Amino acid sequence: MLVMEGLTCRFGDKVAVSDVNLQIGGGAFVGVIGRSGAGKSTLLRMVNRLQDPTGGRILYDGRDVTGLKGQALRQWRAQAAMVFQQFNLVGRLDVLTNVLMGRLSTMPAWRALSKSWSADDKAMALSALDQFDMASFAGQRADSLSGGQQQRVAIARALVQEPGLILADEPIASLDPRNTKVVMDALLRINKHFGITVLCNLHSLDLARTYCDRLVGMAGGRVVFDGAPAALTEDVARDLYGLEAGEVMDVAPRPEPVGAPAEAAVAV
Repeated sequence: MLVMEGLTCRFGDKVAVSDVNLQIGGGAFVGVIGRSGAGKSTLLRMVNRLQDPTGGRILYDGRDVTGLKGQALRQWRAQAAMVFQQFNLVGRLDVLTNVLMGRLSTMPAWRALSKSWSADDKAMALSALDQFDMASFAGQRADSLSGGQQQRVAIARALVQEPGLILADEPIASLDPRNTKVVMDALLRINKHFGITVLCNLHSLDLARTYCDRLVGMAGGRVVFDGAPAALTEDVARDLYGLEAGEVMDVAPRPEPVGAPAEAAVAV
């Protein structure tokens, strides 16, 4: 279970996240929604410890991860894998190598520096790519792929970290509707098949209602809604988004999500 207690982040006089208290059970698919600047990205970055909190603490399965440093912090970042809006792939490297980067935290320092991948690591990376129909692109440069393909590679990289938690920060913000569905289906597949908790920042309420089993609404750095998608009425959305409510409700059509596959291709 992921627990946030009084989680706060200030940048000078600006409070980006204020006194957030949340408990997120294992295997949940939670959507974090709200206007741009509501504190969604800062919240996820604090959980991964890319941003240090200025108050409160973060617990995972009873362990306080707020003050981790060094190797312990690197291990936590592997366990709480990030998927970014801009993919964060190394364009000049091939797809397989980009996915293998997710294994660096499990390797001895000498192997990490030389990137001497084991046969098992390569097999895991190829299996992860196969999960998302990307195995045939393993030898291509990452920068030769479309945006949707690059995001699937980024999700495969997160999967080979063997995480207990995936933090997806606006993973479909730069994608067209078709690739949006492909990427959201990929996250749902990971969640349902492997039981990995997914915490995903989303702008579209339609997508949030379609894919998430719980929604957390943020405004002004605070949690102002926490409940099932069905409880997020238009009136609640209007309070959350103000005049943008109607626009946000119609950002994208509701796709039919893909369920869990029959068999696992990656053992995590």
